[in-house]
Amino acid sequence: MEIKVLNKEGKATAKKVSLIKEIYAIEPNDHAIYLDVKQYLANQRQGTHQSRERGEIAGSTRKIKKQKGTGTARAGSIKNPLFRGGGRVFGPRPKNYGFKLNKKLKVLARKSALSYKAKDKNIMILEELSFKTPKTKEFLSVLKSLKVDSERALFVTSERDNNTLLSSRNLKNAKVITADKLNTYDILHSNKLIISEKAFIQIEKQFKL
Repeated sequence: MEIKVLNKEGKATAKKVSLIKEIYAIEPNDHAIYLDVKQYLANQRQGTHQSRERGEIAGSTRKIKKQKGTGTARAGSIKNPLFRGGGRVFGPRPKNYGFKLNKKLKVLARKSALSYKAKDKNIMILEELSFKTPKTKEFLSVLKSLKVDSERALFVTSERDNNTLLSSRNLKNAKVITADKLNTYDILHSNKLIISEKAFIQIEKQFKL
């Protein structure tokens, strides 16, 4: 399958690229996609949640009433979890939600996501994406030229460019990442995948296992 390379004005150039079957036309593995997305979302969690238990509450440790003869249950401290303002029983503690996945499974998941995008004809190849100065207006004009200004667009570049990142960060439906940071979640979350010519070559190299 061949795709024409577009310029920033949205016009087709004389160049074409071929979407190789090993990456863009495999039988998608939905379970691999599920695991890779699950890991991505788990890694976004900070896991810093914590509540104070009775040993961490500020308060007196004096026995608040005598042990027997009150007709009520015995109580040793005002920090008892049964009292208002007391510590919490088995509250949340800091935790790392991340988990490991095999490299081959992650590559399979990303190939599957790319195959879905290619099947739906939602992949575009851009000749170049760079800006002399960070200007949101210029980035917006690129979106309009490519006719993706009303859709979620994911731009994949070969290397980090601060001007491009700063130009796009205020736009709700546009995201820019480098080819080495390409992940299943971002691919599937976008409506259009726009890959620069250099990034396209880079993706082929890193996914050819």
